[in-house]
Amino acid sequence: MFNNPFIKQLFGSFLDLAPILAVVLVFQVLVIRQPIPDVGNLIAGTLFVVFGLTLFIQGLEQSLFPIGESMAYALARKGSLFWLLAFAFCLGFGAAVAEPALIAVAEKAANIASNGNLIEQTDAAKAGYALGLRITVALSIGLAILVGVLRIIRGWPVYYPVFFGYVCIAIMTSFAPVEIIGIAYDSGGIATSSITVPLVTALGVGLATSIKGRNPMTDGFGLIVLASLMPTIFVMVYGMAI
Repeated sequence: MFNNPFIKQLFGSFLDLAPILAVVLVFQVLVIRQPIPDVGNLIAGTLFVVFGLTLFIQGLEQSLFPIGESMAYALARKGSLFWLLAFAFCLGFGAAVAEPALIAVAEKAANIASNGNLIEQTDAAKAGYALGLRITVALSIGLAILVGVLRIIRGWPVYYPVFFGYVCIAIMTSFAPVEIIGIAYDSGGIATSSITVPLVTALGVGLATSIKGRNPMTDGFGLIVLASLMPTIFVMVYGMAI
C-alpha cells in the first residue's frame, strides 16, 4: 500500500502537520490544562487539511511546475525578449491578483481603514480600497517577476536588485503614512503564497535551464525575494497617493 505514490504523499503530509498538532495538544493539555474542545471537529479538520495538502502538492507537481517550466523554455527558444518579459509580467500579475491570502488581507485592511475613519464607512469605499490594494500588489509582483527574468537573461547577481529594493524601502518608510507601513511590510509575504510561489519558481528554473550558460541552482532562484520586496514599495506609494 505504501508503494502507492499518493499514499506516500498522504503520509508525508501528515508528518508535515504532526509538529503543529503536537504543539497545540501539548500546550492545551499541559500548559492551559483544559480539555480539548470539539475533538471530533479537530480530527475531521486535520484529515481535511492532510487530504487537501496532498492534493495541492500533487497538483503542483503535475500541472503548475511543468506548465511554468515548459512555457519559459518555449519562450526562451522563440528568442523574443518582449514576449518573454510580457509573459513574466502577466504571470506575476495574474497569480498575485488571484492569491487567496491577498484577497482576505485586502478586505480586512479595508474594514480596519473604514473603522479608523481613514476612508468612508461605506461598502463602496471599502471595496474600492481593497481592490486598489490588490491591484497595486499585483502590479508590483508583475514588475518584480519581469525584473527577475531580465536578471536571469542578463546574468546579473541577485543581490544587486535586492540591495536596491531594501534601500528604497528604508527611504520610503520615512515618508509613508504610519497607517500603511505595517500593511506594506506584510504585503510581500502575503502575495507570495500558495499560487504565486510555485508558478514563479517554475518560471525561474525553467528559464535558467533553457538559457545556455545559466545554472538553474544559482540563477533559477531569487525571483521570490524580488516579489516580496516590490509590494512593500508599491503599497507605501499607494498609501501616500490616497
